[in-house]
Amino acid sequence: MSNPDTITENGKTHTLGALPKKAFHEMTGLDIFERMMAGELPAPPIMVHSNIRMKDFTEGRAVFTGLPAKEFLNPLGTVHGGWISTLIDTALSCAVHTTLKPGEFYTTTSLTVNMVRPLLPTSGEVICEGRIVHRGSRLATSEGDLKDANGKLIAHGTVSCMIMKPS
Repeated sequence: MSNPDTITENGKTHTLGALPKKAFHEMTGLDIFERMMAGELPAPPIMVHSNIRMKDFTEGRAVFTGLPAKEFLNPLGTVHGGWISTLIDTALSCAVHTTLKPGEFYTTTSLTVNMVRPLLPTSGEVICEGRIVHRGSRLATSEGDLKDANGKLIAHGTVSCMIMKPS
C-alpha cells in the first residue's frame, strides 16, 4: 500500500509537505534543495499529482523534469498550458530560491510563458531549467526554457519574485 505522505524514487523515500519554518531561518535556499534531494527535508506535495520532479540545483539555477500525461490534456488533445506554466514557474522560481540567504523567503509576483509548439502526452519526459537574471535585495528575476527529450524548445518564460524577510 502506498503512503500519500511520501514518494519513493530511485530507492530513496521523500516525505511530502511544507518545509519547517526553522529551515528558512537556518539554511540558505541552496542548502534547502540539497537537503530535499537527499530526503532530509520534505518535498512539495504538488510533485506527485503534477508528475514534476526535482533534478539539479546550483546557486542561481534549478532544473526539474516533467512527464506529460493524458490527465493534463486540453480539449484539443495537447498538454494544457497550465501544466506547462506550472513546470516553468516551478523551475524559474526555484532558481530564485537557490539564492536565498537564511531568514529570507519569496513569492512569485509575475509569470510570463511563451509556448512555441504543442506538447503531446506521448512526448516523453521534458526538462525545464531556470536561471537567475537579476538578484536584488527585494526583487529577483529568472528566465528559462522547457525542452522535450530531443532538445526541442516547447516553451520559455520569465518570473519575477519578491524577496522578503519575516517581520
